[in-house]
Amino acid sequence: MMTSWKALLAMLFVFVGCCSNVVFLELIIQIDPGAGNLITFLQFLFIALNGLIFTSKFFTVSPKIALKDYVLLVVLFFGANVCNNYAFNFNIAMPLHMIFRSGSLMANMIMGIILLKKRYNLRQYSSVLMITAGIMLCTLVSSGDVKDKTHPLVKVETSFSDLFWWSVGIALLSIALLVTAYMGIYQEVIYKRYGKHPNEALFYTHMLPLPGFLLMAGNIVQHWNIAIASERVAVPVLHKLGINWSFSLMLFYLLCNVITQYICIGAVYVLTTECASLIVTMVVTLRKFVSLIFSILYFRNPFTLSHWIGTALVFFGTILFANVIVQLKDAYQARIQRNQENTPLLKVAN
Repeated sequence: MMTSWKALLAMLFVFVGCCSNVVFLELIIQIDPGAGNLITFLQFLFIALNGLIFTSKFFTVSPKIALKDYVLLVVLFFGANVCNNYAFNFNIAMPLHMIFRSGSLMANMIMGIILLKKRYNLRQYSSVLMITAGIMLCTLVSSGDVKDKTHPLVKVETSFSDLFWWSVGIALLSIALLVTAYMGIYQEVIYKRYGKHPNEALFYTHMLPLPGFLLMAGNIVQHWNIAIASERVAVPVLHKLGINWSFSLMLFYLLCNVITQYICIGAVYVLTTECASLIVTMVVTLRKFVSLIFSILYFRNPFTLSHWIGTALVFFGTILFANVIVQLKDAYQARIQRNQENTPLLKVAN
């Protein structure tokens, strides 16, 4: 019963944390589209400090996995996050960003075939084709409605500049997708070698990259100053008490984004220890879908019939890949069989 409640709470926090994180991310991007490095740095710093205190206990607990393996993971993880965040500078809308990143199954399959010589069945190949078609459809439709939102530092005044910089953003998302897939395969190899240590991995993959942010110090400071100088909002309760105290709206969004990111990641790790991979896949997939729908409705992002078709292909392709219908059917039949075995036979008197 305790495990069941823990799993349910983890699912709740996955939806609350991850969906809220997407909301605060878009609110930040609306104020400052170039704040990607600042967001990433604050997320890494918060998770690293938490891991320093509670996981490594100020480095008194020795790591179970070799540091050289963590260093490679860090390079991959850091690069993928920077590419994903920089994509916002190149006219990438939040719905397209979210849909594109849903192609992780496709990228993992490609990397698995190339690096691990894996082979897949027809169902898996079909699902990947559905996901690929969905992403391509959404990408092509979005390319027909490119608006001038590119970052001023990379803006070029030509008739093709908007589409060109949008293509750069798509390229960054593609690189991040493949790098993330390779990182997942490398993690699989490491876990087979050393065993699974998710909290330790979470700490070191966020702590080791922190010095790398020195290369972006100027950009981070610049956007931190933008955050400080953003619109200030008074606290109504304090204002009624005669206390004129206000806070920066963007700093508040940044704080909420960091906290919800930690809740999201922490809940996913808890869920992987409490539930079967099928349930975890379902929860994460549904969370992405809910986040996408909420982003479209709440922020009124452009979303056509073609976008809906593409989203459906990505969503149902993911369900097909996880073989959800068959596995749920098998689980239901197994449950019926167990109930029949546990039901006592009624003796009929002669």
